[in-house]
Amino acid sequence: MITDTLQNLPRYRGLHKNLDIAIRWLMAHDVAALPNGRTEVDGEAVFINVMDADLRDAEGAAFEYHRRYADLQIDLTGGERWGWAASGTEEKPFDEGADVGFVTGAEEASGVLGGGRFALFMPGEPHKPSCRTPDCARVRKAVFKIEMRHDKGAYLE
Repeated sequence: MITDTLQNLPRYRGLHKNLDIAIRWLMAHDVAALPNGRTEVDGEAVFINVMDADLRDAEGAAFEYHRRYADLQIDLTGGERWGWAASGTEEKPFDEGADVGFVTGAEEASGVLGGGRFALFMPGEPHKPSCRTPDCARVRKAVFKIEMRHDKGAYLE
């Protein structure tokens, strides 16, 4: 997991070729001007999902993880809380078609998006996005899906 300001995002070039594609696109375009839904950047390798999302309570919410894609999450309006876990216990079988699994575990890090910040969750990392803050119950957000495959699943206990 990496969290930083959008201003510093170019510092992460070179970590993965598809992350480089996402960074170049983001530096040249206004993601806030995109309509809701999917925007392709480089086919299935890099695409963006823009959405309006009602936020949930963090307490009791499961962590999600992906095997094929990293999530680069940016709040366009508002600011959501996110959580991260180093490991977790599988709740149900991984859904290959949707590239998502859910685990329970101890939250080990958290933060708030908005204000020009991003969070990058790598494949296999349990993360809990879209949680309420005291000041925000709804956001408009962009999630860059960046193919970086991690075939071993989440970091399960």
